[in-house]
Amino acid sequence: MALLATLVIAIFGFMLIGVPIAFAIIAGSIVAILLFVPGANLMIVPQQVYGGLDSFTLLAIPCFLLAGSLMTAGGLTDRLLAFTNTVLGRFRGGLAMSNVFAATVFAGISGSAVADTSALGRVLIPAMKREGYGPAFSAAVTASSNVLAPIIPPSIAFIVMGVLTNQSITRLFLAGVIIGLVYGLAMLVITAIIAQIRQYPVHGKASAKEIWTSFRGAIWALMMPVFIIFGIRTGIFNVTECSAIAVVYALFVGTVVYRELTLKGIYQALAETARLTAVIMIVVGAARIFSWILGYAGLPQQIANAILMVTDSPWVFLILLNILLLIVGMFMEANAALIMLVPVLFPIALQLGLDPIHVSVVIVVNLCIGLITPPVGLCLNLTSLIARVPLEQSTREVLPFLGFALLVLALLTFVPGLATWFPNLLLG
Repeated sequence: MALLATLVIAIFGFMLIGVPIAFAIIAGSIVAILLFVPGANLMIVPQQVYGGLDSFTLLAIPCFLLAGSLMTAGGLTDRLLAFTNTVLGRFRGGLAMSNVFAATVFAGISGSAVADTSALGRVLIPAMKREGYGPAFSAAVTASSNVLAPIIPPSIAFIVMGVLTNQSITRLFLAGVIIGLVYGLAMLVITAIIAQIRQYPVHGKASAKEIWTSFRGAIWALMMPVFIIFGIRTGIFNVTECSAIAVVYALFVGTVVYRELTLKGIYQALAETARLTAVIMIVVGAARIFSWILGYAGLPQQIANAILMVTDSPWVFLILLNILLLIVGMFMEANAALIMLVPVLFPIALQLGLDPIHVSVVIVVNLCIGLITPPVGLCLNLTSLIARVPLEQSTREVLPFLGFALLVLALLTFVPGLATWFPNLLLG
């Protein structure tokens, strides 16, 4: 356990002095190797980092990110919002509810909460402020809605989870569908309640012609999530092939159908994708050396034995797991937390007889909630910047959404079928 303590202290020590998380993991791992692995050759570090990235499955991450960026640059966001506004504008707080609905659809395109928050927030938050919504509320509802991105397929978090645990990514994708829709419904409900209490504006009922016109404009965007799920369910292509085809689809829609995707837009989409991919991939690579050290020292089994001495109840373990992840999610980005915790916690869950798909979804959903919990809360920080409002004000406004998110997490924890029913139905 001295190795684990040294490793954790070293990693967090590097993070406290401003070292990025991926490099903090690598540097902390080097410290642990030098102190606890006699005669170790430090060439093991680049070898393990390379091995962590040497995966065909990981190619899906940049492709899904690029598909989302291309769809945004090609006019997807405006058409999608026009459609949601015509459908939901008749209700009080319709624009805020459109925010949630648009985030749900957009989640089925890119798989990245930060990318979706940036794309939708830059359009929706100014629009909501013009309609009389408070800037802090606009930031809160936008951040809370886009937590869906890593849950509904295609999900980068589930790709990382699948690589870490050697599970079927197709099954993990399908496991996120139902709970993602439940989360989206919960956000719609709390948005409607707040809108009614505060008497937010109503746009009036759109005509059937207006709804049909906006639907025709958004149909190509709405079909993308259906296309992804249908493709991987039928086995026409695997997840990685699906991501590449999604890029071709986005290029076709942006250049031929919408005719808004320019060379400049393509360049900007490629640049944004490269930046996001680099951030994710270096963390995934760093995870490999971290996992190697844990395995070398036999730490997962030691920790499992210690926990099993305290409790052998799977339900108690799930409660403790949720508490731990909620605390970690307040301070650490989701993918980094996955990489540090899954190699330790996942084997314990399996020893207790928990369903691996259920546990995986609980872990991902829990860490995604961290995207709206201060002080890190990446999505909440981003929307606060866009809305030009202090984080403290956004934090107060996000509390009702956070409460409903925790209710969804509790439901998922104690009703495993929310995660396992859909993949079992389609894949057996």
